[in-house]
Amino acid sequence: MTKTISIVTPCYNEEGGIAECYAAVRKIFDEQLGHYNREHIFIDNCSTDGTVSILREIAARDPGVKIIINARNFGPERSPHHAVLQATGDAVTGVLADLQTPPSILPEMVARWEAGFKVVVAVRRGSREGFVARAARSAYYKLIRRMSKVEQIPNYMGYGLYDRKVIDVMRTLYEPHPYFRGMIPEIGFERAVVEYFQPDRRHGRSRNSLSDLLDVAFVGLSTHSKAPMRAMTMTGVVVASISLIVGFVYLILKLLYWDRIPIGITPLLVATFFLGAVQLLALGLIGEYISLLLQYARRFPLVVEKERVNFD
Repeated sequence: MTKTISIVTPCYNEEGGIAECYAAVRKIFDEQLGHYNREHIFIDNCSTDGTVSILREIAARDPGVKIIINARNFGPERSPHHAVLQATGDAVTGVLADLQTPPSILPEMVARWEAGFKVVVAVRRGSREGFVARAARSAYYKLIRRMSKVEQIPNYMGYGLYDRKVIDVMRTLYEPHPYFRGMIPEIGFERAVVEYFQPDRRHGRSRNSLSDLLDVAFVGLSTHSKAPMRAMTMTGVVVASISLIVGFVYLILKLLYWDRIPIGITPLLVATFFLGAVQLLALGLIGEYISLLLQYARRFPLVVEKERVNFD
């Protein structure tokens, strides 16, 4: 029986390059993966340009192309994850509309999958992003690797090829804010690694704002690590211990040198502001975890679909 490989491409205002993305993927299948069936799912996150119209034209002449149109923009994590769960192929991969995840390594990933690996992760070994962005990204991954008990794969952005068994496990999970690059190592299975160089965007610009990136970072930390909460507990213990020691020492000195050591208001103000800052930080961390629990409790769907095209 001929196997099917599903490709998922999330879209948001990608009219400049969406046709090129489709053509690049189809060329790889026509020339190197012709013995596989192709299911290419485009999920549009409520684009405001001509992306959907272009996709409709492509789907009208190619039944292997399927389209999901969201009712609104559900963010850069929820939308593609929903599309992955809708895939019906024997293996599922993702290709970004801007081609920064190059389809050229698909044959190598498929070969590793056919060799028996249920998970084939694509690890980025270089890019032309700025020094500040690269340094911040590197620092974040080092931090989350140290804090998480589950292995975190360095320079892994979520791009890879995943067997149907892996996707079936994902379907049993409810993740209101899926952190895909953390879910893959947590699920397990045999894993192979393929390296690639991330090219520049072919068209347009990134739609991920700083707030989106920070949101993903906080989700990754809060979902896969208890370390932030425990760090605040330890901070509270340390601060309380230091305060007790300082207070005791100050009391002894005051009793011994009553006339030479003024009571003063400055130490009290410094201590008050310091403890207040620690408390606000602790409350903020607690709020992050409570917010995550609220999302789990609501069980709101990952996305609300407005329309589907070419789905049976």
